[in-house]
Amino acid sequence: MTKEALLIVDMSNDFVADHGTLTVGKPGQEIVPYIKHLATRFLAEGNVVVVSMDAHQPDDPHFELWPPHNIVDTEGQQLYGELNDWFETHKEHENVIYSPKTNYNAFFQTDLAEKLRGSGVEKVHIVGVTTDICDFLTVAGADAEGFKTTIHRRGVATFTDLGDTMLNHMKRCFHTEVIE
Repeated sequence: MTKEALLIVDMSNDFVADHGTLTVGKPGQEIVPYIKHLATRFLAEGNVVVVSMDAHQPDDPHFELWPPHNIVDTEGQQLYGELNDWFETHKEHENVIYSPKTNYNAFFQTDLAEKLRGSGVEKVHIVGVTTDICDFLTVAGADAEGFKTTIHRRGVATFTDLGDTMLNHMKRCFHTEVIE
């Protein structure tokens, strides 16, 4: 039986909380209830939920481009608010996967594609932050790995004005279904 996966991208304190070092802020906070609802629904339907999270070391060269963020084992790297509560309650569930990443693309140099294939996943739904960077590149990575892709407009946010442009770009380039 084929499954689908909900891929929650970078919904950390550093990316979402008001005090985060690279925060989207309110737009990121406003999508939390929708993502939590989807995650609960996906598990209830026997599908997979993946938490994909930046995981940087303090001396990461990535910080030449961006302020330090999502440093491993810090409060900044923890899931934000109610999503952290949801994860703590469900993290032992066989269909919940935690997948750290060191790149914008959740599939780059990780074993995520293999884990999803091993679970029978053929379609990946992407939510989280940021629409024009990590979400976009994760959609590209999923497509390159042969997964069908869906992105939920109500479940993504960014700190730029490129959100809609990138959603349209995903639709055209990767045949991503955009759920309004």
